Parts: sequence; structure tokens; C-alpha cells
Amino acid sequence: MYRLIEVLARNYEVIGPVVRDGAVVYDRISGADELPRGVTDDQEAGRYRLKPRGDAAFFGYASSPQSWKKFLHPAQVKLFEAEQKDGVFRVLEPSRERRRFAFIGVRACDLAAIRIQDRVLLEGSFGDPIYQARREQVFIVAVECTQSAPTCFCASMGTGPQVRDAGVDIRLTEIVNAGEHWFLAQAATDRGSEVLAQLEGDPARDEDLRAAAGRVEAAARAQTRAIDNRGIRDLLFHHFEDPRWDDVAQRCLSCANCTMVCPTCFCTTIEDSSDLSGAHAERWRLWDSCFSMNFSYIHGGSVRASGKARYRQWMTHKLGSWFDQFGSSGCVGCGRCIAWCPVGIDITEEVEAIRGSTHGKTNA
Repeated sequence: MYRLIEVLARNYEVIGPVVRDGAVVYDRISGADELPRGVTDDQEAGRYRLKPRGDAAFFGYASSPQSWKKFLHPAQVKLFEAEQKDGVFRVLEPSRERRRFAFIGVRACDLAAIRIQDRVLLEGSFGDPIYQARREQVFIVAVECTQSAPTCFCASMGTGPQVRDAGVDIRLTEIVNAGEHWFLAQAATDRGSEVLAQLEGDPARDEDLRAAAGRVEAAARAQTRAIDNRGIRDLLFHHFEDPRWDDVAQRCLSCANCTMVCPTCFCTTIEDSSDLSGAHAERWRLWDSCFSMNFSYIHGGSVRASGKARYRQWMTHKLGSWFDQFGSSGCVGCGRCIAWCPVGIDITEEVEAIRGSTHGKTNA
């Protein structure tokens, strides 16, 4: 791991997991000593805590409250600034530096989320040049999960814990047993092979491949949460007036935590500001959420004025109409929205409750 980061740092800005403020977060790193070695996470609905593992695993945690969209689709971006000087008004566009990122520790669910954001922000009719400038040169070192948190349900979404090679340069599986600690490293691209060629290691044996696959399969079997995706789009649309929406609205704080930690949510707003003299102004793009009252504001007021309407919009879009727009679900089963909801609302529980309901109405 030490040598891998050293090699990548020659050509990339290396981003990896670190421990900060009681959580595993993603930030720039200069060496393997900064990784959360020997740390795991204790997650449940409305709960997240770090605790020691009792071993020296580098990637012994399940997920982070942050996702890689922090770097690819930043929360705050200056679009342009304007100034008035000597009677002349000028618009100044900021330079778009093409940063070369190397992401270390990308989980299968987050890799699926990056592919979803690629479809949304790159492959549509109106691509996002800011996202493209950050995305196009990213080197991805994915790490397969050998354990699952109680909040994980990626297996039911078909997004993990096994890492598929699409979009990956190097795939790692960390094995920690009594007396041994090693990585199975597999290159998925030419540049991944070039990096691995500079590292010391032994060729993988068949038993090594079986050991790694067995750990990943065990992590999938250990998952206790799931979403039944059969006909889920029609299910949610046909239960638009289900009483369950009223129940969840009584608990939901409309705090937007679920959308902030979600690795696929992409909604933004625009904010303008100026100084008191009127000589300088800026326009910024900021993350927004369908849970905010102003998000659906049009002339005359907000379309979704109630917490019930906003939660229903989020969940039916994420799990239903996302298929119509982008050809897949908008959920990757990472479980962040469950762990980081202050009142412990569980999206898997809400789907199951609606699926078992007999009170739904079908819209014409």
C-alpha cells in the first residue's frame, strides 16, 4: 500500500480515507500512514461510531459519510464573477483547472454511484463541463468489501460488494488473517497494469483468488437489509396516496441529510452575491436538496410545501422515475441515508411497508 501511493503520487493528487472528527472521510493523502488503519465503523439507523478493529486492516470500515462526488461534483463552485471599474463592466470566468485525481478505496457501491453520475452529468443532452474536467482523468483504485455494515444493502441492488471492472484501474481485496495481511491486486486497464508493474508482489495463486472471492461473498451474505426491486417503479407510483407517506412525514425533519450523504444525488441551486458598493458580484453553484422548501419554488409558491410531499418526491424519484430518466435506479444500497438520518428513517423499511400496504391508489 505504501508503494502504491508513492507511485500514484508522481502523477496524481491522491485522495483516500482518513479519520477526522470521529468519522472516516475522504481527503488528500501523502502516504499510507494517513489511512484509517485498524479502524472500523459501527453503523445502524441514525447511528455512526468508529471503534478499533483489533488488527491492522487499512480498509476495515464499511462506508464514509462522504462520497467521491465531493471531488467530482463539488458542493460549492464559482461559475463566474463580474466587476465594474472606471465605468466598464466585465464578466470574468474562473479558470477550470483539470485536476488529476487518484481515488484509493472506492467501494463497489460508490463505483456504481460514479457510473450513475456519469450518465446524469456527462452522457445526457446537456453535459456538465465542470464535472467532465474533474472526471475524465481520474485513476480509480477500488477496494472490495470483505465485511458489511448493518446498514448496507448493495447486494439487493446489484451494486456490490463485489467490484466489477467497469471504470476501475486497479481492484484490491484486502485479506487479514491471523499472522498474515496481504492484498490481491488485479489491473483492469493498461494504466492500472503499468502501476502494478512498479510494485513488488508475488503472482496470485488459485487459493488466493478463492480466499478473496470467499470474503466478498461472505460480506454479501451478511447483509440483513434489502430492497425488493420487483416492479418498484409502478409500486411507488400506484401508492402515491398511501398512508405510509403521512407516517414517515411525522418523523422526517426535512433536514436533507439523506441527500447530502447520497453518492448519486446531484441537484444544485444558483446563488448570486455582491458587495455593498455594487462593483463586484459573484455567481456560485451550490448543492441543493428536494427536501428544501425553495427547491420546488415557482411563481406563487412551492409545489411541494409539505414534508410528506418532499419525502415522497425524493423516494419515488430515487427508486422509480430515475429509471425513466436514466435507465437505472438512483440508489446503490450504500446505506448512508439510513445511518445519517437523525431520526433513523430506513428507506428499505419504507419500501417494504408500502409493498405490504393495501391502501394505495392508482393515478390515471
